Amino acid sequence: MSEATPEQAPTPPPDAPRPPASLAELFWGFTTIGARAFGGVLPWAHRVMVEERRWLAPADFAEVVALCQFLPGPNIGNASIVLGRRWFGLAGAATAFFGLMALPFIWVFALALLYADWAAHPVVRAVVTGVGIAGGGLFVGTALKLAKPLFSKPCGIGLAAATFGVIAIERVSLFAVLPVAALLAWFAARRNLL
Repeated sequence: MSEATPEQAPTPPPDAPRPPASLAELFWGFTTIGARAFGGVLPWAHRVMVEERRWLAPADFAEVVALCQFLPGPNIGNASIVLGRRWFGLAGAATAFFGLMALPFIWVFALALLYADWAAHPVVRAVVTGVGIAGGGLFVGTALKLAKPLFSKPCGIGLAAATFGVIAIERVSLFAVLPVAALLAWFAARRNLL
């Protein structure tokens, strides 16, 4: 009787996403996100995880962010925990979160001490205003990147536009809209519309 040989797994394409290989890589990846995240973490998280390090495919990133936006707390902070846990268990969750938050904690603490003394200075006020505007631009740019997987799915575009309209234009509470949007998305996904 011959021994059965296990089937070899197909080799992934060279451009396929590859998760971090070690806790150190995970830590430094999230540290680079936190270190560059002035004005918002989401654009930098997308750039590092999807474009630079290729840990995730764009659609997977969008799904993780969508889940983490629904949870209480900072979106990418939640994503660091979800992804760290996915790749390395509890140690990965703690490592990713600490990597994301370590430098911003130090910088914000130091800037808070400086800002307390200089907040009324016109140059400081102008810089803070400019940083806020740049952060808004980063947010819009990232929203467009996150929407790319929806471009081939008109139902997804319609649901996103309706959700935006109800919350941003009609000013309906996020707590009322999200459960309805999640339910509609679930029904659409079950019918292969998303």
